[in-house]
Amino acid sequence: MPLRPDGRLNHELMPGEKGPQDACGVFGVWAPGEEVAKLTYFGLYSLQHRGQESAGIATSNGDQILVYKDMGLVSQVFDETALNALTGHIAVGHCRYSTTGGVTWENAQPTLGPTASGTVALGHNGNLINSGELVDLVAERYGAQRRGELARGNTTDTALITALLAGDPDHTLEATAVEVLPRLRGAFSLVFMDETTLYAARDPQGVRPLVLGRLERGWVVASETPALDIVGASYVRDVEPGELICIDADGLRSTRFGTAQRASCVFEYVYLARPDHTLNGRSVHAARVEMGRELAREHPVDADLVIATPESGTPAAIGYATESGIPFGQGLTKNAYVGRTFIQPSDTLRQLGIRLKLNPLRENVRGKRLVVVDDSIVRGNTQRALVRMLREAGAAEVHVRISSPPVKWPCFYGIDFASRAELIANGLGVEEIGQSLGADSLGYISAEGMIAATEQPASQLCAACFTGKYPIELPSDDQLGKHLLEQAELPLGAPEDGLSALTVSAGGSGALDRP
Repeated sequence: MPLRPDGRLNHELMPGEKGPQDACGVFGVWAPGEEVAKLTYFGLYSLQHRGQESAGIATSNGDQILVYKDMGLVSQVFDETALNALTGHIAVGHCRYSTTGGVTWENAQPTLGPTASGTVALGHNGNLINSGELVDLVAERYGAQRRGELARGNTTDTALITALLAGDPDHTLEATAVEVLPRLRGAFSLVFMDETTLYAARDPQGVRPLVLGRLERGWVVASETPALDIVGASYVRDVEPGELICIDADGLRSTRFGTAQRASCVFEYVYLARPDHTLNGRSVHAARVEMGRELAREHPVDADLVIATPESGTPAAIGYATESGIPFGQGLTKNAYVGRTFIQPSDTLRQLGIRLKLNPLRENVRGKRLVVVDDSIVRGNTQRALVRMLREAGAAEVHVRISSPPVKWPCFYGIDFASRAELIANGLGVEEIGQSLGADSLGYISAEGMIAATEQPASQLCAACFTGKYPIELPSDDQLGKHLLEQAELPLGAPEDGLSALTVSAGGSGALDRP
């Protein structure tokens, strides 16, 4: 089991309780005269739901880049001493959930790599699908001498992007990025910087979110609008699909590096994004409430109480109650001090994981016919345990309603679902799934109803996990997988040719990576 440097166990999901895992959160700020490390800390705090495995911040004072990162939550990684050491007027930050590469310190972000004229620090939300090609491209361009972050055991697609941004003396980092970004296929929302400039880029399909905000004395880019709110930045606009933004002392400039049919992830509306985020002009909370209303229209039931699986099912449950006229109430209480549960040493203890997080309010559910609203079912283990708990607490009936269609296909664009063989909807029909859960009935919203609630054209959304129709063509199966780069033999040089976690890089930048 992985350990933090201080010897404590990392927080891990139990194998039997793994649901759809968030992507990552990215944050960047250019603000002379501000404490940019602390702004980034608070920005990452507001994005913690997107990644809980590791966190990191890099800063630049114009001459030197420092990066500090570690395993754990944002509040566990950083303290006042670490933040005070990260001085400068530019910062990029990242909180990670792994979709490529293992859960290791080496794979924490921001990554740090040399460029022709300095250093680049980079954070990535998304997942590339042509990593195999990019490994060959790095080797072709830089051979054994310019491996960058990969030289330190980093096995992520983020490290490949960092290595490709090394460039050459005839090109600025901006020019190199304009040449490299069109070669990346898949989902990517990037924030990166060199010693003097903050950059942000979004893939041509705009799969993952990225927004631009304005401070009184600077600019902010972030995965979601709540990260702007928490640092006092006003929302300006979304970073456009296929856009590269550069911010320095001369102001903000924008370059387009690619065009494609927009394919924003519909699961951001269902589950991933915070409810107070505004995505493509649509309130995520409002979309989820409308999904609940539509769910009530499509799957009505005679019941006494509508309850939510907290917290992600709450907006849809409110919508269901409003549309159906059935009272909304609290049937489950959540332990506020449990984030991700620990791996337990036996099956018996493993079953206690859901009870550690949720417990029924017996006086509210006893004798009641319940409608239990949740956002999705992946393996079905969580819902099965909840149905059992509610029955044990005296519920007369338990009707499960889900505000997304059956998840039948894996995601290759930045969500770590279970494998297709593990997806309960891949092998069972709706009635069979309901029986497996022990529910009196089960209803999923239709794909059409879900999409209508987003107020986005169906042609501009990616719903591949529900439909199997992938908007970005996938490579062969042997070129896909979370651990592809760990299994590959990377001919990219020796560690001493890259960056050391505790030494000064070729660009004159130090790294405060860990004690």
